[in-house]
Amino acid sequence: MDNVIPYVSGEEEKMEWETLKILGGITETDDGTKVFDMHAKNPLRISASCNRVPVIDGHTETVSVRFQRRPPPSPQQVREAMTAYTPDVQAIGCPSAPRHAILCMRRLIGPNLGLDRYFQNGAGVSVGRVRQCPVLDIKFCVLANNVSIGAATSSIINAELAVMRGYVQY
Repeated sequence: MDNVIPYVSGEEEKMEWETLKILGGITETDDGTKVFDMHAKNPLRISASCNRVPVIDGHTETVSVRFQRRPPPSPQQVREAMTAYTPDVQAIGCPSAPRHAILCMRRLIGPNLGLDRYFQNGAGVSVGRVRQCPVLDIKFCVLANNVSIGAATSSIINAELAVMRGYVQY
C-alpha cells in the first residue's frame, strides 16, 4: 500500500501485444492457412508504460492517439463515436452484456476508480477527459474493471454469445 511501482515485468509488452491483437486481424497465407496478423487492418504503433498501483479492482490508462486521417476528428467527434459504439454482444442481446459498453464522462475528475469501476456491473468501460493533445491528436483516460470485464463477466458473455450464435448448445 501507499506505493507506485514503475515497472511490472512483462506488462508493457503484454499491453502492446494485446492491443495489436484486438485491433489487428486474421489473414490468409499462400497455402490457405489462416494466421493472426497484428497489422492486417491497422498498422499501429503502440508504446505502453505500466505502473503498479495497489487497488481492489480496476485498470486506469491514459491514452494519446494520432489519427492517420487528416484533419483528425475533434474531441466531440471522438466522444460521439465512443458513445455510439455497439459491440456484437450488445446488439445480439446477450443477457450479461452491458447496456452501454462505453460511457464518455463530462466531469473533469472522471473516470474515478472509486466511483466508476462498477459501471454496468463492471462490464462497461468509462472514458473521460477526451481532449486535444498538443503532441498527437486526441488524449483521454480509460477505466475498466479488470476482474469483471477482464475475466469473469467476459467469460460469461462469450459463453452467451456462443450459445446465441449456435456454436454450442446447452
